[in-house]
Amino acid sequence: MGALRKYLPFLEWATSYSRKDATSDFLAAVIVTVMLVPQSLAYAMLAGLPPEVGLYASILPLIAYALFGTSRTLAVGPVAVVSLMTAAAASQVASPGSALYLQAAIVLALLSGLMLLAMSVLKLGFIANFLSHPVISGFISASGILIAASQIKHILGVSAGGGTLPEMIGELLPVLGSTNWLTLAIGLTSLAFLFWVRKRLKPLLVRWGMAPRAADMVARAGPVAAIAATILLVVLFDLDARGVKIVGAIPSGLPPFAVPLFDAALWWKLLPGAALISLVGFVESVSVAQTLAAKRRQRILPDRELAGLGAANIASALSGGYSVTGGFARSVVNFDAGAETPMAGVFTAIGILGATLLLTPLFQFLPQAVLSATIIVAVLSLVDLAAIRRTFAYSKADFAAMALTMAMVLLVGVEVGILSGVGLSLLLFLYRTSKPHVAIVGQVAGTEHFRNVKRHDVVTSPDILSIRVDESLYFANARFLEDTIYDAVATRPQIRQVVLMCPAVNMIDASALESLEAIAQRLESAGVAFHLSEVKGPVMDALKRSDFFTHFKGQVFLTHHQAMSTLSATASGTASHKTPPESVHDMAGAGA
Repeated sequence: MGALRKYLPFLEWATSYSRKDATSDFLAAVIVTVMLVPQSLAYAMLAGLPPEVGLYASILPLIAYALFGTSRTLAVGPVAVVSLMTAAAASQVASPGSALYLQAAIVLALLSGLMLLAMSVLKLGFIANFLSHPVISGFISASGILIAASQIKHILGVSAGGGTLPEMIGELLPVLGSTNWLTLAIGLTSLAFLFWVRKRLKPLLVRWGMAPRAADMVARAGPVAAIAATILLVVLFDLDARGVKIVGAIPSGLPPFAVPLFDAALWWKLLPGAALISLVGFVESVSVAQTLAAKRRQRILPDRELAGLGAANIASALSGGYSVTGGFARSVVNFDAGAETPMAGVFTAIGILGATLLLTPLFQFLPQAVLSATIIVAVLSLVDLAAIRRTFAYSKADFAAMALTMAMVLLVGVEVGILSGVGLSLLLFLYRTSKPHVAIVGQVAGTEHFRNVKRHDVVTSPDILSIRVDESLYFANARFLEDTIYDAVATRPQIRQVVLMCPAVNMIDASALESLEAIAQRLESAGVAFHLSEVKGPVMDALKRSDFFTHFKGQVFLTHHQAMSTLSATASGTASHKTPPESVHDMAGAGA
């Protein structure tokens, strides 16, 4: 049973599922379903797909995630950023609205699912760590701006294209004169209503005596009210005949079960886009899942989450949907509504299926401007200006990566934007760690602590150089360490002992190992002994696996205080104090 639970996480909760859990999950599912139906339609339109595809992507994926995901409250489905990335990737191989474009979106979901499953099997969840928070934050903020800008054409009731912000502006300006004023009135009214519902309705309902939780749920259903009212207006006043663009006929019935198109050339072209969708979707999803799980002291297994999301995307592809991931807004609603287990997702899938079978004829007269207003209100909440200010104040390097990501997303495209941000982050990391902070340290009087001589009033020994490096040692900074130590010794001719303090060194690679050997040999030839202190156990173990200690003539001290006490007591003006090899190896095991 334990082995089965490893691969089928639903067994963790299904074996103890109670009527109370079912009641809580059902009520949460009702609320999420009300929220998810208009979102699914809107995000499908954002992806350049027929609206029913959004509904298809909200049925089987939820069931698949319930079986294989580890979060109790994550709500899977179409999200804004992944929809934008789907549109960007699919438009590179086909024109939006074409049959090939739809097939490309479905193939993207399949490829994404297969990649996520492969990452789960290989335990590659750590790859997501290469997407730093500033890069992800900048990417999401820029995507929110780009998505909102892409919906202005529907608010105005005009035809325009463009994949980047300059292109969108260039396409919109010439057609402003053909704005449909009825469409604009519907769009602006919907925007104003949805913003009011999001910000003002809950406090108003609470003042009227409604419980805060119930008021929040009512406010979440605001888009449904906007949709119902505008559909009624279109039907009563025949607005579609007066130029108001509507969604049009939506096929009803079960999602189609079919194998996605297999075309090696198409798959190869879509592979980079699918990889980015997988990575960004996983980062967004696991962040939400971990945040919600922490509130209930539950556990999320990132590598198993890869499997859950992979299964959800494959299920979406096999049922005519497109790429999905865990959405922040709907997951928070699911959590706040009291969902206890992933069964809430199954109930939600049943609700979406019911809407697909029975309610799609009603959506035929839904103005596109209302769906666009729904998207704009949702994505503008993703734009985090406060995070931009905080990052700028804290780290100029991280801000540079964030700013580059945002600029490239807005000006060039989503794929180039995120790759540029990741690339710059890695380059800045290499640059920063190639010149680590190195300090000459002295003893704080009356203590066993050693601190930077430039920051503290400390005691130093004239013939002993204590130097601390605050970074792991690897190929990029090995030569920097050599030069720093040589320069420090060259300016202090009285030095007879050098102790490298290593409390912050978590790794020494082969290049750095050669540098340590070179330092020891060069100092020895100059009549200066070279020692190490506070070497961590794993680092010492690595040194023991090499031949470092067969020719290292210095000592390795457990603490720097021990090093200074020993060397000060034995100092006699000799070039070095040689430690027998067996003593070095005895100390290696204690290198904590």
